[in-house]
Amino acid sequence: MPLVTTKEMFEKAYNGGYAIGAFNVNNMEIIQGITEAAQQLNAPLILQVSKGARAYANHTYLMKLVEAAVQETGLPIALHLDHGDTFELCKSCIDGGFTSVMIDASSKSFEDNISLTRQVVDYAHDHGVVVEAELGTLAGIEDEVNISSEDSSYTRPEDVQEFVERTQCDSLAIAIGTSHGAFKFKPGTNPKLRLDILEEVEKRLPGFPIVLHGSSSVPQEFVDTINAHGGNMSGAIGVPEDQLREAARRAVCKINIDSDLRLAMTASVRKCLDEHPDQFDPRKYLGPARDAIRDMVMHKIVDVLGCDGKA
Repeated sequence: MPLVTTKEMFEKAYNGGYAIGAFNVNNMEIIQGITEAAQQLNAPLILQVSKGARAYANHTYLMKLVEAAVQETGLPIALHLDHGDTFELCKSCIDGGFTSVMIDASSKSFEDNISLTRQVVDYAHDHGVVVEAELGTLAGIEDEVNISSEDSSYTRPEDVQEFVERTQCDSLAIAIGTSHGAFKFKPGTNPKLRLDILEEVEKRLPGFPIVLHGSSSVPQEFVDTINAHGGNMSGAIGVPEDQLREAARRAVCKINIDSDLRLAMTASVRKCLDEHPDQFDPRKYLGPARDAIRDMVMHKIVDVLGCDGKA
């Protein structure tokens, strides 16, 4: 089975009341852990690559790893560019075999966002590729995305219909209270999704797939493990998973997960090297890290996304 676009995935997800997991990938072990989980649960899958991951791992290497995952699993897998910030980057990924790209012009004015998004859409659609756009800005840090809480803003529901009609994008990432990275909230506060905004967006765009970025839950067990083995993380709070599951029952068809994978992997590696300081065989610590990612993804597929058995 070749790589697929997200069009059919999202149609099924919207009608079925579940979401597809979009998991960020950087190397072989991460891809293996994610795809092993999806294969065991027969779940559709989006593997996404950021600008930073593409620079780190090399486009060709990542493409071959993803192609191997498709061959090994037989699953419907889409390959997506996460947070593309220029037309040139999106074009390069489209020309290089990606089946989906995101153009993130959310930091620009409304009109400039529309203009750049439409430019990417026109090129992508001519090449059979789908486009995700973004309205509103999320706080937090992910690769080159760095937005302070003061500069973040919720998506305005009154803007979404005009934006989608003028850009002809295929899905839309909105800001309703999620955040990038292991974002540190003020003591005593907890993130809460603005499901009222989501409901209003759904009314204005019935049947249209919505995307949530920054949707890791930041499990405390991984933070504690990292801290117990030489780390220094504190105050990291994620999005409550019950709220994400509720969003997936509505119009949200794609939920991005990255920080939880990094935490699971880092906690496993730190624990292994701390307990076995003489270990120098990468297979001995990357193998368990891969298993930790697999277990994390299986939990997300079943308990948060609800897409098990939907491939």
